[in-house]
Amino acid sequence: MIDNIKRFLIGKPLGNEEIEGQKYSIIWGLPILASDAISSVAYASEEILRVLVPVIALLAFSYLTYITAAIIILLFILIFSYRQTVHSYPGGGGSYIVASDNLGVLPGLTAGASLTVDYTLTVAVSISSATAAITSAFPMLLPYNVPICLLILVVMMIGNLRGIRESSRLFSFPTYAFIVAILIMIIVGIIEYFLGIKHPVEASTALVTQTKSLSVILILAAFSNGCAAITGVEAVSNSVPNFKEPQVKNAQKVLVLLAICVLVIFGGTSVLARLYQVTPAADKTVLSLIASQIFGHNFMYYFIQATTAIILAMAANTSYSGFPILLSMIAKNGYAPRQFSVRGDRLSYSNGIIALTVMAAVLIIVFKGSTTALIPLYAIGVFISFTLSQFGMFKKWLTDRGDHWVHKAVINGLGATVTAVVVVIIAFTKFRHGAWVVIVVIPILIFLMSKVKSHYMNVGKHLKVPADALKDGKIPNDKYTNHVIVPIESINRASLRALKYARSVSDNIIAFNVSIDEEHGKKVKERFELLNTGIPIIVKYSPYRKIVGPLIEFIQSEEYGITKGNIITVVIPEFIVEKWWQRLLHNQTGKYLGRQLLKHKGIVIATIPLQLKEKLPEYHN
Repeated sequence: MIDNIKRFLIGKPLGNEEIEGQKYSIIWGLPILASDAISSVAYASEEILRVLVPVIALLAFSYLTYITAAIIILLFILIFSYRQTVHSYPGGGGSYIVASDNLGVLPGLTAGASLTVDYTLTVAVSISSATAAITSAFPMLLPYNVPICLLILVVMMIGNLRGIRESSRLFSFPTYAFIVAILIMIIVGIIEYFLGIKHPVEASTALVTQTKSLSVILILAAFSNGCAAITGVEAVSNSVPNFKEPQVKNAQKVLVLLAICVLVIFGGTSVLARLYQVTPAADKTVLSLIASQIFGHNFMYYFIQATTAIILAMAANTSYSGFPILLSMIAKNGYAPRQFSVRGDRLSYSNGIIALTVMAAVLIIVFKGSTTALIPLYAIGVFISFTLSQFGMFKKWLTDRGDHWVHKAVINGLGATVTAVVVVIIAFTKFRHGAWVVIVVIPILIFLMSKVKSHYMNVGKHLKVPADALKDGKIPNDKYTNHVIVPIESINRASLRALKYARSVSDNIIAFNVSIDEEHGKKVKERFELLNTGIPIIVKYSPYRKIVGPLIEFIQSEEYGITKGNIITVVIPEFIVEKWWQRLLHNQTGKYLGRQLLKHKGIVIATIPLQLKEKLPEYHN
């Protein structure tokens, strides 16, 4: 049943040879990988105004234009820088690989940890913003903010588990619909304003008269809020392997198209916010307020709200495209569980997709799906990775040189300097508002990744066979003396099958029973002796109801101790029920016993299952 549900939701498994058919073209790659940056129009301008309006009132709209221009310039610096990264590292991995190769292990892990935080926050912020767009249009849904967020998150996960090709087809059309809707709004809004058809809503007296002095810190705080608009650039360099050939050129074209889209859409929306002097409201997004002023509450208004909600959810898809690839590379280097380096049934890195969903769900629940609460945590992680990537590329050109190395070094050096300044700005202005959480979490992630690497290295040392042992034929040819113990709770079909199997692997067999009262132990022994198997049975009384302890004590006793060349096989009888709910009715003693015994050296576990059917079968010895 579970397998049928999985096939219905995700689709049939794909063979390894089908991977080429799963990759992006430019048309499908742009909306998937650029949706984060493109969707920033829905909240970046709003977050800038939330900082400025309460302090400088109507002057905020003038400074919105300047801050938007500064952010777009920063975006283009990053685009030119990452074009070089894509060309130099076509295998993907972005900042993590660049920093690891050129700056060392610690900077590489820092970049990886920073991107992990950023990708998780991208999903949480995007979905929270999508939900805000829905509740702006339908305020009665506001109390169900978190459940709506989690529902969208599950849909995103399932869509991405279906594979690269299907997810790109599924999620691309809404992105293009959003682009068209916003372009129409920008064009109509500007034309109507300059023709005098529409005018900005008059500001309240309180808004006009509450202007306070402007400070550099205020401008920097607004700038750091708006920097959320350019957090999707890294995903393209991470996802180069997901493009069709020529991979590098296609990825570079997507980067340029991304920059053009942000220039037009983010810039155009900021212009509309200034022209119509829209101020953020508690229950309405700035984009919703602009659309209502231009179109009223007609079809276009609801179309913009619908496509906004969808594109904001699609922005999470940028993370679903980039993060699993990043995590797979970290895992291949031994700094994350190796399961993340394996492709799933649909040739996507499904374990990474699931992990990203779980982490984002935790953030949404903790922060109650509030975009404003999540934004302060947002941009610092990605800008740390931007900085490390640019410094890594700068060092690469200084070390390797080659054609036009001075020109390339200047581009990446400028990118490194600018992004480093932005990191300081964000850390300073947002520290008290939540950025400290990210600054604390990143070192913790680095520590955990180092521990994973240490574990794998330790396991490798224990499992490694010395080269001289292979060369000189020093592999042992002697055999283990196998002693078999069959734990039995009672005399039944499952325990008899286990005894039958035990006879096939050894002549040294002992049946072992742990009873919580002496009367039960006596009955088990009497019934066992009626079988006349010739196998001795040991019955131990356990007044504290412990099962594993008496068995371990017996195995390690002088009578039955483990010595060199000696192995203990514990054959555990277990019955398997048909229905999933039936498992809840049984205590799973066999599984618990097996897990505990595996912690001890020299013990081999063999489980003998007996499948129980609804119809009672005839008994066969």
